[in-house]
Amino acid sequence: MGLDPGLRRLALGTLLAAYPGPVPPDWAVDLLADGLAGHTLFGTNIHDPAQVAATTAALRAGRPDVLIAIDEEGGDVTRLAHATGSPYPGNAALGAVDDVTLTRQVYAAIGAELAALGINLDLAPTVDVNTADENPVIGTRSFGADPARVAAHSAAAVAGLQSAGVAACAKHFPGHGATVADSHYELPTVDVPPAVLRERDLPPFAAVVDAGVRAVMTAHIRVPALTGDGPATFSRAVLVDLLRREYGFTGAVITDALEMKGAALAAGGVGPAAVRALAAGADLLCIGAKVDADLVAHVVEEIVAGLADGRLDRARVEEAAGRAAELAAWTAAGGAAATTPDGLGYAAALRAVRVEGDVAGLTAPLVVQVHATSTIAEGRVPWGLGPHLAGVEEVRAVAGETDPEELRRLAGERPIVLVGRHLHRLPGAPELVDALAATHPVTVVEMGWPGGWRPTGARAFVTTYGASHANGRAAAQVLGLAG
Repeated sequence: MGLDPGLRRLALGTLLAAYPGPVPPDWAVDLLADGLAGHTLFGTNIHDPAQVAATTAALRAGRPDVLIAIDEEGGDVTRLAHATGSPYPGNAALGAVDDVTLTRQVYAAIGAELAALGINLDLAPTVDVNTADENPVIGTRSFGADPARVAAHSAAAVAGLQSAGVAACAKHFPGHGATVADSHYELPTVDVPPAVLRERDLPPFAAVVDAGVRAVMTAHIRVPALTGDGPATFSRAVLVDLLRREYGFTGAVITDALEMKGAALAAGGVGPAAVRALAAGADLLCIGAKVDADLVAHVVEEIVAGLADGRLDRARVEEAAGRAAELAAWTAAGGAAATTPDGLGYAAALRAVRVEGDVAGLTAPLVVQVHATSTIAEGRVPWGLGPHLAGVEEVRAVAGETDPEELRRLAGERPIVLVGRHLHRLPGAPELVDALAATHPVTVVEMGWPGGWRPTGARAFVTTYGASHANGRAAAQVLGLAG
């Protein structure tokens, strides 16, 4: 016997799915007509602006009030510019500049670009306070380590996005900035009392609620004092008692991707995770990036089963679907037309560059880019100084594997500019820098989260606070190496 059509439609109304490739398959459009709330676009769905506009038009043919979401944070996390890198600096750079007007302008520009392409929900900004230098998943996605500064810029980012008619989704509640594990792979634990969260992690969320943010994303993190053994995504104490009752949030609560190990392992699969998230107070469930029709059907069946066996209350699911529909209705109103100043992102990135030491006279150096892996959130996006260099040799190195003597031989009499991301936590990278600096004039360019580490003996230490296309150009310009 098939599912009850009404219950199936109700369950679909709480789901954000996804699909492979640049053209929406028939099943992805058909599910929208059946009541699916929307889809999230990833880099694999995006080739060029014309194609994206055609994609969003095709999705709206299935459902006019579809939610079309994307992770477009600027900086290191970009989907629209995944082939080249973002033309905007990310949050860490904007926090370093500390000009809330600039932050609002950058996010308004991102929002205008999304709106022009038919995308109406941005899973941004990241409002986590990055208090752990070893944090493997937030880092430069954060406005900084100071709660007050992060709060001010988070509110400005929300105002900028939503001025364009694009709903903002502040993430990751109740704060992913103090973790030293990646919730894509495991369930991180933040073992502090609620009072610490209120002082350190929650001020930005209070600020975005006051700014009228339309959505908040949950974190797959464990805070034992609030969540017990499970993640915040499954905790009514977090999603209802804290977010809604204490902080007064009335918009849509969106889960981080339920395929992530921090949720799926804790629940025993994506389907059970969906049930637990809904029961806890989530409204819109991100299934994940690798989605097909069978997975959507499985999640729907699990939700309907949860309604039948008492794990879910129908009124709770109706409330969730209603909030998802309200979010879509808000985006339908559109936003104000805005003009983006030419080169806004590149000018902002230039303002963020910080130089310790002397970078004068870097004539024809050898540029060494140290290999660094990307997180799942970032994806494989080009980074570095390469695209911006004029007549300068660049080579690649692997920390812990590349022989410093080989780099010295290649450099000869030339100075070395060593470029990296998160060098302080990349095994072998500090040692490589120190070995080169012992015999060569070395300038270090840190394009990740700098932390407190500084190289011994380097001529200069340059921090960009991000690795976007804009950050790379800014660094090359400051070093006098740009074409």
